Amino acid sequence: MRVSILGCGHVGLVTGACLAEVGHEVMCTDNDRAKLGVLEQGGLPFYEPGLAGIVDRNLRVQRLSFTRNLGEAVRFGDVIFICVGTPPLRNGDADLAALDAAAKLIVTESQTSKLVVEKSTVPAQTGQRLRQALAVYARQSTLRSSFRVASNPEFLREGTAVFDSLHPERIVIGVQDETAELQLRGIYSPILEQSFSCPIHDPACPPTPPPVLLVTDINSSELIKHACNTFLALKISYANLIADICEKTGANVDQVIEAMGLDPRIGPAFLRPGLGFGGFCLPKDIQAFLRLGERAGIDVSLLHAVENINRRRVESLMQKLHQALWVIQHKCIAVLGLSFKPDTDDIRFAPALDLIRQILDAGGEVRAYDPQAIEKAKAELPTVTYCESAYQAAQGAEALIIATEWEQFRQLDWALMRETMGRPLILDGRNFLQANTMRTLGFEYYGVGRPLEEPAREAIA
Repeated sequence: MRVSILGCGHVGLVTGACLAEVGHEVMCTDNDRAKLGVLEQGGLPFYEPGLAGIVDRNLRVQRLSFTRNLGEAVRFGDVIFICVGTPPLRNGDADLAALDAAAKLIVTESQTSKLVVEKSTVPAQTGQRLRQALAVYARQSTLRSSFRVASNPEFLREGTAVFDSLHPERIVIGVQDETAELQLRGIYSPILEQSFSCPIHDPACPPTPPPVLLVTDINSSELIKHACNTFLALKISYANLIADICEKTGANVDQVIEAMGLDPRIGPAFLRPGLGFGGFCLPKDIQAFLRLGERAGIDVSLLHAVENINRRRVESLMQKLHQALWVIQHKCIAVLGLSFKPDTDDIRFAPALDLIRQILDAGGEVRAYDPQAIEKAKAELPTVTYCESAYQAAQGAEALIIATEWEQFRQLDWALMRETMGRPLILDGRNFLQANTMRTLGFEYYGVGRPLEEPAREAIA
């Protein structure tokens, strides 16, 4: 099929490239000229494992193209995926201005009927408003094209977005007519049938099961995405609540969480304490879901608690830093990790950046390292000293903080790191390292919800 993608961010670019990979003709556009310039020169505007190869290959076989002409992109596709940003407004509502602008563009430039698909994360009932906007703009236009609306929420995780696109657990489509359902089934049929050769699948790994296709009404489809993300945020905040209780009672959060995760009704995913969640999705989606519930007259105090717990995570680690160093002013703190999670360069709402700001406000000096996110962090925190390696960041530092759990940090020569540091003090904001190993190497080690030292076991008489 011929597919148009409006928006070349994390969702739009990955979606477009992967739909081209499974055989469709895809044209992508964006109103950010700088972003398109990077793409036209063969680069990527962000880091995502596996994406560069797929984009390059499909550009060469001419299944994927980019254009600065927004109208050309609209006219190209029989199906148009709207993948524009929906950032939070001051009151927490999702800003749908870009969605409205896309609707006006589609009506203005279309010469044939289109299926317009919401891919961006939007509040429930947005599809109704989108249909109304298309109808209003159509009445103002001399064109007589018809438009159908569908919802197709994305469930992409930054760092594994390509795999998630090609091997999803489920595909949700919200439709109001059979024609829209048939078109979306056709678009996703190669993925549903797994009838393509996956360029990133490890041959040593067992094949992934085909995804489940769930067909719903549009309102339910829109709500599913927010419901999923807020539940994941709830699990993270709950794990942090357990960690705080463990610290006060001398329990070990690792053991508590492991036992909880073995219960199939709970599961281990996202049940991990630490600096809390960040990124663009979870904080934004909780805010939008809160506003939706409040407008509907629903008691959403549970979600306020999730937010409040998450907001206090950086403050909790700062308290540990103050307690360990007594005075932070004029002391050098090494921070490993700047992105909100590993395998991405995304620093939006990253806890590491909030942590660094608080260290700087306390008069400390920060030396930071991240495998991918340094250039983006420089624009946000220009006074930080950015290093070329973790070893350089640790040199002379009086404390080292693990803020993002990049796998390469686990593989560091920690004995060498200890010799490099001014004081061998580690604050592990992700419970990423083995506490006993670090202490055996001579580090002062503080985790989240972990005892300050392992209790000795009594010998059996």
